[in-house]
Amino acid sequence: MLVVDLSDPPPIGVIGPPGVVVAVGEASTPEAEFWLDTATFALADTEHEDRRFVAVESVSDTVAELTDRCRRWPHASAVCDDVLRSVDVTGPALPAVVTESLAYSTLQSGPEFGRWLAERGPAGLPDIPDPVLAEREGGTLRIALNRPQRHNAFSTDARALLLEALTVAVLDDTVTEVVLAGNGPSFCSGGDLGEFGTFADPASAHLARTRHSPALALDALTRRLGPACRAEIHGRVLGSGLEMAAFCGWVSCHPDTVLGLPELALGLIPGAGGTLSVTRRIGRWRTAYLVLSGRVIDPLTALRWGLVDEIG
Repeated sequence: MLVVDLSDPPPIGVIGPPGVVVAVGEASTPEAEFWLDTATFALADTEHEDRRFVAVESVSDTVAELTDRCRRWPHASAVCDDVLRSVDVTGPALPAVVTESLAYSTLQSGPEFGRWLAERGPAGLPDIPDPVLAEREGGTLRIALNRPQRHNAFSTDARALLLEALTVAVLDDTVTEVVLAGNGPSFCSGGDLGEFGTFADPASAHLARTRHSPALALDALTRRLGPACRAEIHGRVLGSGLEMAAFCGWVSCHPDTVLGLPELALGLIPGAGGTLSVTRRIGRWRTAYLVLSGRVIDPLTALRWGLVDEIG
């Protein structure tokens, strides 16, 4: 990780990806504009409307924390930065989802994810019936994640049933509203960690993610329905939970919600479309901050950034 001051002169003759670059300081100069465009994000101790900045309580403490995390997970940090710089938020979803999945599969076969698996040790996965419930009432399709014992941690069977329900809505134009919610204390706490590491191989995992993708179905529904494709989130909204909600045209957030992207601690990056869906809402800079810092944000910050549309 490279730390630069916004007043530093631009480098000469740099070729290739810049890697993780964190900018600090205050400046209104051509040099500052260069670094704000080049940096992974900039840190400040005051709020900025410019979403290239992230306001933190202590810039020096945050730099130290980020340095430690990038040293511990250098591959995942660099790949995250590469993917976020590659995503075209104005383009179609499929290329972005494919790019993200290929990067995710690369990291699944890497040493950092392998280390996490070894530290976790063997894990079991409980058999929870009806992990997703869908109910049609007139033109409204209500879909609820239904693994409350696991804070609706996202599993393979939940993904299959969610995709099945969303596909009905995609194909049936009499569905005029889709509501995605979660039963129990949380909307979705991310991927079920007990299932991580059970993929046959990274290539098969990539094909499964991209050929059976709730992200692409949610993107298609939002393009058709706009705000009538909405997520109602509460409790823990982490990882894939946040990534899926961000695809929706409207996100309603309960005041108790905690939002974040914790995948770096597994040696991974977001893998449920979040490098596109979250970036569309808040820009690559703040998305990178959420991933690289591992910090969570509260509903007021999420509303100010545009990650959610209302608190209620």
